[in-house]
Amino acid sequence: MPIRSEWKLAREGWTLDTTVRLLQATAFNPVITLPLFLAAKYSSHGSLLASQHGTAFRHLKTLLALGVLNSVGRWLDDKVLNNWKSDEWDWKKEVVVVTGGADGIGKSIVFLLAEQGIKVAVLDVQKLTYEAPPSVQYFHCDLADKSSIIKASSAVRASLGHPTVLINNAGCARGKTILDSTENDIRLTFNVNALSHYFLAQQFLPHMIEKNHGMVVTVASLAGYLTAPSMVDYSSSKAAALAFHEGLTAELTTRYKADKVRTVVMCQGYTRTALFEGFAGNSLYPETVAEEIVKAVLNGRSAHLVLPESSWGIVPKVRAWPVWMQYGLRKGLKNLMNSWKGRQVDQPSEAAQEKAKPKGVEESAVLVEQH
Repeated sequence: MPIRSEWKLAREGWTLDTTVRLLQATAFNPVITLPLFLAAKYSSHGSLLASQHGTAFRHLKTLLALGVLNSVGRWLDDKVLNNWKSDEWDWKKEVVVVTGGADGIGKSIVFLLAEQGIKVAVLDVQKLTYEAPPSVQYFHCDLADKSSIIKASSAVRASLGHPTVLINNAGCARGKTILDSTENDIRLTFNVNALSHYFLAQQFLPHMIEKNHGMVVTVASLAGYLTAPSMVDYSSSKAAALAFHEGLTAELTTRYKADKVRTVVMCQGYTRTALFEGFAGNSLYPETVAEEIVKAVLNGRSAHLVLPESSWGIVPKVRAWPVWMQYGLRKGLKNLMNSWKGRQVDQPSEAAQEKAKPKGVEESAVLVEQH
């Protein structure tokens, strides 16, 4: 499954992203508009055409200005995020940890990395749903349990050496309202989607900081910017993951003086995985999300990724809208989770918590069907 060419039509078909990319490559591309502008401005034939088509020439100047602003913005994004410094990566020596790599987006990430011959450690509570490529090793890990994270991290170091890339990909969702959510539901969601990022960073980040070389990838979600009914805990945990990424990026330079340790965040929309089966919304293929993550990893530079790309102009900006528009939008998302039936994976730590609960008379004597 090689990474798809930028010039191929997306798996999702012709989308708004396709149109935006086409416009960026043509109408808003200074490589195209600047020569046209210079020809119109400084050549006799071009000046004649510009005078005859004044409206078209004004549009050309507008396209050039917008294209230059966009290019400068992208350039500044890259330079500032990477502290104006470059680094070298030897992918024959790097070790990548992928959480939740047994299936879904994580599985695609693992295969794309393995195709490059990169050593990959998969940390997951469930066993691999595929035959591991030669450079891939599986380590059982309950990401909701700190002790399990510590044990698995030690096993990775003993087997593969110190990881230089950590991809926090694992996630879980319960799909319940606030009042229907049990304590275990809430704790599991936050443990896997947010707190595990802290505990894994505490395991692998010190060596990256010591060598001033490494990368931490946070797979968050557009839900971290915009929540909806029946997914409040999920959105809250993804907002926490996004804040973790932003804070880590700042701390690496200001507190740890590790200005070459990179950070990448992916905020993707609804993706066609077992976790969100039945979700009512336009969907991405897991391979599409995985490819963007792996391209950022192989590029070896910090990045803030959003998919679909066109959603960057809307979803993260919602909090800047007037309050009545914000609340109206959230209420309008009331049906997103009505048909949701995402897969649930048994967590050993969750089972242990249930056993440890004291049983009252009613609890031990009556079986209640949960809906």
